[in-house]
Amino acid sequence: MTTIVVLGSQWGDEGKGKLVDILAADADVCARCAGGNNAGHTIVVPVNGVRTTFAFHLLPSGLVNPSCTGLIGNGVVVHVPSFFAELEALESQGLDCTGRLFISDRAHLVFDFHQIVDGLKEVELGGSSIGTTKKGIGPAYSAKASRSGLRVHHLFDHANFADKFRKVVENRFKRYGHFEYDTEAEILHYQALAERLKPYVIDSVVYIHQALAAGKRVLVEGANAAMLDLDFGTYPFVTSSATTVGGVCTGLGLPPRAIGRAIGVVKAYTTRVGGGPFPTEQLNATGEHLQRVGREFGVTTGRMRRCGWLDLVVLRHSCLINGYDALNLTKLDVLDGLREIQVAVAYKDKDGAPLPGFPADLGVLAAVEVEYVTLPGWETSIAHVRRYEDLPEKCRAYVEFIEDFLKVPVEWIGVGPERDAMLTKAIKKSE
Repeated sequence: MTTIVVLGSQWGDEGKGKLVDILAADADVCARCAGGNNAGHTIVVPVNGVRTTFAFHLLPSGLVNPSCTGLIGNGVVVHVPSFFAELEALESQGLDCTGRLFISDRAHLVFDFHQIVDGLKEVELGGSSIGTTKKGIGPAYSAKASRSGLRVHHLFDHANFADKFRKVVENRFKRYGHFEYDTEAEILHYQALAERLKPYVIDSVVYIHQALAAGKRVLVEGANAAMLDLDFGTYPFVTSSATTVGGVCTGLGLPPRAIGRAIGVVKAYTTRVGGGPFPTEQLNATGEHLQRVGREFGVTTGRMRRCGWLDLVVLRHSCLINGYDALNLTKLDVLDGLREIQVAVAYKDKDGAPLPGFPADLGVLAAVEVEYVTLPGWETSIAHVRRYEDLPEKCRAYVEFIEDFLKVPVEWIGVGPERDAMLTKAIKKSE
């Protein structure tokens, strides 16, 4: 089939946008299937000869390719003001999206009151705070699950929308107390936004299946990552949607057989933002090195990311769920200055017994003993390398250790932020 899926394999921030940008050069459609404007993908490309950095949050980053159409699927939650603000920011940088950006009429809406509630819920949790982006994503998905949400198509029946909206806000007041919010002003605001949004709204199920039937190449851009999945991640320190390959099917209306390849994006070390156990986290000079050299701060929030060694227990869990056909190893150059590199290969529980997989119980996870393998660093810059064969031997050994452990080939390797700083590694026939 002509559908390729790119998914984050750790806790997000793996650098998915760069591979999406490369693959989008050959794609006709780039689709988002989950999450909202809590995602953050950075792409660095030349525009009219000028090195330009684009920050994507809600819009598909494949839009960087001028011949690629962007689709926001039904599984995404959409904050309409942020949609237009992001679109205007991209177009101000020279990216013309006219006629090639669409939103599913089934996508649920995020409102400003969801963002207020997001903050109130975090306050309620106190010391157990999840560390959300406070973009209203969780409350919007909660409304969807409780069948009280509003979808894009509701915007176009204004009287019905206004009635539903008042009831939803009133219910939030009952739950959280009367926070400051002008319901009637918001209704008028969305009446104007509805007219502006209408040209972008389509039946996305019909659209994507017509595209596939016509032989068009579809690229699906995952948001967040496997360990933030509502079912398979470090619950409750997760996002509120299905971030794994299953979310591609439910978030776009695609049957499993429509997916041709699933590609997992893996950072060469591990990072995460927000709360929750992090077995390989390094609260030491190594962690500071990864944070500083890797420029580890969030595109969406600006928060510094927690950093640690590569965790192959996490990645094996991710591979089992998503069935990756290949991996993209990113930010390998961040490890250039390290004399030794550790890789987590197993967990033991507090009694010293080996764990068969990634534990569901966060109490168990917080107490695990991590078993590491130590590999030699290459201690030289690889930022200039453009062929896999030209990487230092110890660097290639690191890549091949990951492949051998996971039994999944590494096909792309990132050695810098620019578009051309991505090496392609030949996959053996046996793989």
